[in-house]
Amino acid sequence: MRIKQPFSNSRLFWGVLPVMLGLIVFLGVMTFGGDTAATVPGAPADDKYVNIGTVPPTRASAAGPDASTGSYTVECGRNEQGHYNMDNVVISPGVVNGAHHTHDYVGNLSTNALSTDRSLAAAETTCAGGDRSTYYWPVLRRLDRTGHDTHEAGRGAHGNTGEIVTASSVRVEFRGNPVSSVVGMPRFMRLITGDPVAATTDSGNVRAQWGCSGYPDRFTRNYALCPQGSGPTRTLDFPSCWNGLATDSPDHRAHAQFPTADGTCPRATFPVPQLRVTLTYDLPEGTPFAVDSFPEQLRDPITDHAMFVNVMPMDRMKEMVRCINEDRQCGAG
Repeated sequence: MRIKQPFSNSRLFWGVLPVMLGLIVFLGVMTFGGDTAATVPGAPADDKYVNIGTVPPTRASAAGPDASTGSYTVECGRNEQGHYNMDNVVISPGVVNGAHHTHDYVGNLSTNALSTDRSLAAAETTCAGGDRSTYYWPVLRRLDRTGHDTHEAGRGAHGNTGEIVTASSVRVEFRGNPVSSVVGMPRFMRLITGDPVAATTDSGNVRAQWGCSGYPDRFTRNYALCPQGSGPTRTLDFPSCWNGLATDSPDHRAHAQFPTADGTCPRATFPVPQLRVTLTYDLPEGTPFAVDSFPEQLRDPITDHAMFVNVMPMDRMKEMVRCINEDRQCGAG
């Protein structure tokens, strides 16, 4: 028996079919494309990325009656000078290329593994107000482009592929404490936030906060996938409870700790201005990206970290403390 095929000779069917197939593909991309990262060499697994729309907002701690609610911003540029190296003067002083991944700097223009307090105090800076402090963190790379360092050790040759992205904005801000006033930081104090080996250790030091511009109250430990018109952000909060004695410690953490969730400092520590660095990147929607890391960390977003050495003039630090404790919004630059 001959079975008649529906639409087999219909011009309407063959005219509509391409449109239907195109619509199916389009809807598939719209439905699933926003929740996964593009598959490119050097990209972390898809489960390391999350759509920012699925991240719940966070609530800031309520300020108490004795809170210091002021803030002080310092204009330091975006590393337009191209100050990069694989050193880490806070964790591995004296060890050239000790980081095994590339760091991105603002502030002190001389910072490298061999820097000393004296050399930092004498160097040029990108920061306003004579702030010779050094602020640095791993570079971010877009993975759909080839970096100039593709074949170099510690960089592309060890998994840190892609083109380095200069942040579109770097905000350096010192904030108060929600339960008390703050005291000044000592000069040459070293601070670290985050854990560069968190992917392979049971670390309690993870501080990664990824987000998107336009969503200031949403943070995730995964890479954030942002909608059109919004770009990835990294919010780097530093410890702010100082032991009142040392500018550093053997593990680079014991002398300065993080407050509890309500802002209270641990016993025998004192609140100092809390440094927050916010990095924003102007990347088109869907651009694959990842942070540099040690090779064995596989560019896991939880390894994001940053370092700071305070080389701010003493009178500038006093001005900052006064501003914060008087609940004012001030800045240099």
